[in-house]
Amino acid sequence: MAAAALALASAVSAADPKEGEAKAAVCFTCHGQGGNSTNPAVPSIAGQPAQFISTSLYMFREGNRKDSQMSPIAANLSNTEMNDLAAYFSAQKPAPSAHRASADNARAGPDLAQKFNCTQCHGARMLGQQHIPRLAGQQFEYLRAQLRGFKAGTRIDLDGKMSESAQVLSDKDIEILVDYLAGLGVQ
Repeated sequence: MAAAALALASAVSAADPKEGEAKAAVCFTCHGQGGNSTNPAVPSIAGQPAQFISTSLYMFREGNRKDSQMSPIAANLSNTEMNDLAAYFSAQKPAPSAHRASADNARAGPDLAQKFNCTQCHGARMLGQQHIPRLAGQQFEYLRAQLRGFKAGTRIDLDGKMSESAQVLSDKDIEILVDYLAGLGVQ
């Protein structure tokens, strides 16, 4: 699975964001205009790394990730269409997060992110890179559901690193991290 998804990444650089924009209207229903979700349970995809977006679509298409709305949409996408959509959404500007972390979690969050090596993969500012998503300013409910899913083994990731990393998180750690991450600015 990882090899096939990573092979997709080489095609992302040849993708056409204009073609992606032409196909993106169906995505706006859930992910919001330009990929900026206003639904707490749906991720914002504006400004996410292109490789992350195309890999996610690939995982939905191949059945490695399952979602009642995403799986049927991704099922009919070609690799070219996935890469074009990824190029379009990665070029969009993320909207500022409306979430404000509690003062305690805003102070504790950076230490927990270091302690649990979040910054090692997601970057010091949590903006993501390559196949690793931006967490800064992401939807609170979505982040919480994903971290809980990784911990429970119900959310699959490309290389197993998130599933492994989430095992040591307590419920309190998850709440602090999610509150902190959702409240981070993305500028």
